Amino acid sequence: MKKLIGTIFLLLIFVSMVSGWGFWAHQQINRLAVFTLPTGMIGFYKSNINYITVHAVDPDKRRYADPEEAPRHYLDADHYGKNPFDSIPKKWKDAVAKYGEDTLKAYGIVPWHIERMMYRLTDAFKIKDSAAILRVSAELGHYIGDAHVPLHTTENYNGQMTNQVGIHGFWESRLPEMFAFDTYDFYVGKPYYIEKPLDEAWKIVKESHYALDSVLLFEKQLTEEFGTDKKYSFIERNGKMQRDYSDDFSTSYHTKLDGMVERRMRAAIRSTASFWYTAWVNAGQPELKDLLNKQQSIEERQRIASEEKLFKEGKIIGRPEPIGQ
Repeated sequence: MKKLIGTIFLLLIFVSMVSGWGFWAHQQINRLAVFTLPTGMIGFYKSNINYITVHAVDPDKRRYADPEEAPRHYLDADHYGKNPFDSIPKKWKDAVAKYGEDTLKAYGIVPWHIERMMYRLTDAFKIKDSAAILRVSAELGHYIGDAHVPLHTTENYNGQMTNQVGIHGFWESRLPEMFAFDTYDFYVGKPYYIEKPLDEAWKIVKESHYALDSVLLFEKQLTEEFGTDKKYSFIERNGKMQRDYSDDFSTSYHTKLDGMVERRMRAAIRSTASFWYTAWVNAGQPELKDLLNKQQSIEERQRIASEEKLFKEGKIIGRPEPIGQ
């Protein structure tokens, strides 16, 4: 298993080099989740692992095409007061009744969207729609991954309110790329059945939000200690020199976080596999062998091509959250 994980990481590094390092963690989460699946699922998912990996970032690309997309990635819990999880109703209908749909969408809907996507995956399994199974699985993994990031649970999502601009990409992109290959243990165990998907989604968001204070505080403390001149350096990325957090600052921050990034990524991998597994069980554990060689529909390929084109044009819709940084 350790040799397998090592091989997977080499492949992941290659994927990150050709697709943009900001997407690396999402692709990693989906890819590694595949290898935890049980016998009835793993054959289908492994045969389509490149799709599951590459299309893990489709929801981010869709933010350039769909005005409804951005709120699906986060929940600004702190907008709802000091004890947000006592204030926000868990069920969508109750939350709409209390705050209104416009307010909810303005400050993020990720826990509800995770539940919605899991039910879509269940339906896809029931009718054995291979294209839908792959698409929804890849995208569900993305939203679950986002929910595991503390900075996806706050209005101060990129440190813009506390003079810490750039911390979003720093936490979820630079740190994993620097440390995951050499130090992280991604053997997370088997997926588990989720009795209450919505409760599970809220649990993920809560755990992320409770880690937020440390994410911001430790970066601020180290900034005061290092000073701007030592906090940043110039590194080569894609053949160009770019200003980024220095190796020394990154190492100190990663050490101070005491394994937080690794823990959240490990949790995201297992959660992703568990939501996939739960959808499959709830669909009656359908036989997936006959789906192994089915191709994407023309409509699916056209949709992906259209979203890719808009993504490359770079005109994001909604919150200007850092992507691919």
